Amino acid sequence: MYRILQKGISNAKFRRDLTKFPSICQLPLRTVSRTSQQCADEGNKDGGVLRKRLKETADTLIIGGGCVGVSLAYHLAKAGQKDVVLLEKTDLTAGSTWHAAGLTTYYHPGINLKKVHYDSIKLYEQLEAETGQAVGFHQPGSIRIASSPVRVDEIRYQMTRTHWHVTPQYMIGPERIQELFPLLNMNKVLAGLYTPGDGHIDPYSLTMALAAGARMYGAQIYTSSPVTGITPLECGKWDIQTPHGTIRANRIVNASGFWARELGEMIGFEHPTIPVHHQYVVTATVPEVKALKTELPVIRDLEGSYYLRQERDGLLFGPYESESKMVLQDSWVTGGVPPGFGKELFESDLDRIMDHVEMAMEMVPVLKNADIINIVAGPITYTPDLLPMVGPHQGARNYWAAIGFGYGVIHAGGIGKFLSDWITQGEPPYDLIECDPNRYGKWTTVPYLCAKARESYGFNNVVGYPKEERFAGRPTERVSGVYELLKDQASMGFHAGWEQPHYFYKPGDQKGYHPSFRRTNWFGPVGRECKLVMEKVGVIDLSPFGKFVVKGKDSMKLLDHLFANTMPKVGMTNISHMLTPRGRVFAEVTITQTAPGEFLLLTGSGSEGHDLRWIKQKAEDGGYDVDIANITDSVGVLGVAGPFARKVLQKLTDEDLSDAGFKFLHCKNIKLAGVNLRAIRISYTGELGWELYIDMPNVATVYKAIMEAGKEDGIDNFGTYAMNSLRLEKGFRGWGAEMNCDTNPFEAGLDYFIKLNKPADFIGKQALQQIKAEGLRRKLSYLMVDTDDIDPEGNETIWHKGKVVGNTTSGCYSYTAQQSLAFGYLPLALANVGQKVEVELLGRKYPAMVVQEPLVLTEPTRTRLQKKAKTRV
Repeated sequence: MYRILQKGISNAKFRRDLTKFPSICQLPLRTVSRTSQQCADEGNKDGGVLRKRLKETADTLIIGGGCVGVSLAYHLAKAGQKDVVLLEKTDLTAGSTWHAAGLTTYYHPGINLKKVHYDSIKLYEQLEAETGQAVGFHQPGSIRIASSPVRVDEIRYQMTRTHWHVTPQYMIGPERIQELFPLLNMNKVLAGLYTPGDGHIDPYSLTMALAAGARMYGAQIYTSSPVTGITPLECGKWDIQTPHGTIRANRIVNASGFWARELGEMIGFEHPTIPVHHQYVVTATVPEVKALKTELPVIRDLEGSYYLRQERDGLLFGPYESESKMVLQDSWVTGGVPPGFGKELFESDLDRIMDHVEMAMEMVPVLKNADIINIVAGPITYTPDLLPMVGPHQGARNYWAAIGFGYGVIHAGGIGKFLSDWITQGEPPYDLIECDPNRYGKWTTVPYLCAKARESYGFNNVVGYPKEERFAGRPTERVSGVYELLKDQASMGFHAGWEQPHYFYKPGDQKGYHPSFRRTNWFGPVGRECKLVMEKVGVIDLSPFGKFVVKGKDSMKLLDHLFANTMPKVGMTNISHMLTPRGRVFAEVTITQTAPGEFLLLTGSGSEGHDLRWIKQKAEDGGYDVDIANITDSVGVLGVAGPFARKVLQKLTDEDLSDAGFKFLHCKNIKLAGVNLRAIRISYTGELGWELYIDMPNVATVYKAIMEAGKEDGIDNFGTYAMNSLRLEKGFRGWGAEMNCDTNPFEAGLDYFIKLNKPADFIGKQALQQIKAEGLRRKLSYLMVDTDDIDPEGNETIWHKGKVVGNTTSGCYSYTAQQSLAFGYLPLALANVGQKVEVELLGRKYPAMVVQEPLVLTEPTRTRLQKKAKTRV
């Protein structure tokens, strides 16, 4: 230990003498790859001189020559786009790419980011043969080490969510782990998640190969070409100024790494990206490593929070420090990146990673005697949630983002393909809303960005539980009118900047956040709240809904073009869906025509920016005369649901709330508790209920009045966990789960809302007609699952006779039916009622059966059947 530390400290002291910028030093001697050293030696070889004439126009202009930007240029050019231009301020790979550790993995805990990783690796495997450029790609596989029982559960959890994907991945035991990595100390190793095909690649060589391919297919790449100005034009095009002239582009893509924020500021955006210091250590030759006949797999010690791989005959080791020890380069957020910075590094600090060094030496004992030959400490870019910002940005026509990549090397190939397909085909090839650049807003302040970046970096290897909550930077400025009244009574969830109750505490309940892969402290309270809504009356804060007002001469025409359903009459509400040209479900929206030609549109909190951008883009592209306003922050929403909902609300208003006086899916402006508000008779719980839309300053007043009026009827609060259980019992679909850009409405069971016979030629209509003519291959099915102390949540594998046949989309426990439920996609042959299958949960296959939906009839349906029964009598 002493030897490795002394070597590191000495190195750090030596490098301090080479300081060029405050806390920034010049390139060290680097052994990570020959090509990376060449990159460092070359510097800005062009000296600011452009060696070829600058094009005057571009179809797509990419700003930033890291691996992500160059990958996009390659994919666009290969797809046949003729005028692809990339501008790099200095040299390709300057910024974060050149010094990256270059790890590649199929693994990702999410759904479709697995596809991004898969596409990247498959590209890298063939890129050298295609371009003639070596890429230095090693694929020894990787192992995620589990050294505690909860980590073993985590591996089982991830295996459950991987079997229905194409990614090869295996849970292996200690014997197999030692066989693959014989230098491990096996004392604490319980299991591993083994992914063949994982490995590492030289980032510089990769980028140069992508650039060679881009040029081969016709793209133009200009180095030494900093962007000095950006001017949007009324026609939607852009003028991009450089020292060498101006290029007019149909669209621009910000792929400028840790300069992304500065570039965004040129057009009025404050992108929530921040540079983070990341260090890794490279050793000299280790005799035990040199003696091996095959390359070691990459290991990720989850408890130690580090990765370790073979580097030639030595080892490369990179930790992720805790949020209290990690370092942000927050001065760059407010003051910008220092002029001239590009291929420099930060000063190393071995003391900061000492805890991880000690854990690594315990896990891999040969490290104790290894000599450090280099410590690389460079900037990588983080967003608040660590996911990149990918796609068109709301608020500026034809402005696209490809920024915020904390793992740019593994994302580069797949994201380049994803964006290229989107740009050339007019819609995303698959759903990736978690990376939507419009998921942030004005609530994403610099203090919030810094707090979340610290947390996200420090949490790189924390246990990935279901229903995960992270608390840094909360609450934001985005709180509802009842937040102060509810915050101490409830377990709060974070939804697009909002705090929203998940469930409420009562005396005797275990308070606080206690995550688990099984049922935990929320299970009892959620059941209590479901019973409340089914038997009495409950109130829920729904303020995070995205809320837009669309009005103007062409409002009806625009919405009829955007949505597959017919538009509701004045004073009425319906559920409608926006589709992509391929007939995929882009969004689900509740639409109310509040006055002639004026519509209120409601969407989920996570879809606010996603949906608004699409609506505005289509309005602009089609030249529709409309006014579109986002009123999300100014209007709060209270949901009141349960058999006594009418009785309670009637005490507070003179408006007739009877079934005849205020029908289901009708909307009225009423005065309730002395406050003017808009009431819609609808509830996602499926029970009798209203949603009340109230100016935010008046929400608390209305809430207090409702709670007082409902005392004798047992009124109480309920949260989103109970609402989710109630909606699943009723067979209600959810956007982002049962439907998204990966599904068409027919397979999702949304036929009722799709009006193919309406006169308007809505987006996706022709595609749906073709889908209907060809027939479906799979169908959303309703499953009862026989479980014990665990429930499905979605994204689990469905099995039949030992084969993977589908996946769940959402699931939970039905307290009304005392039964676990799930929605899942199955082949048509297995989607019939009574069909038996198995749902995998934590490595065990539980019996399941397709049943007729819904398990519990909705209140309007029950009321209608009761009326029919009385009529017969």
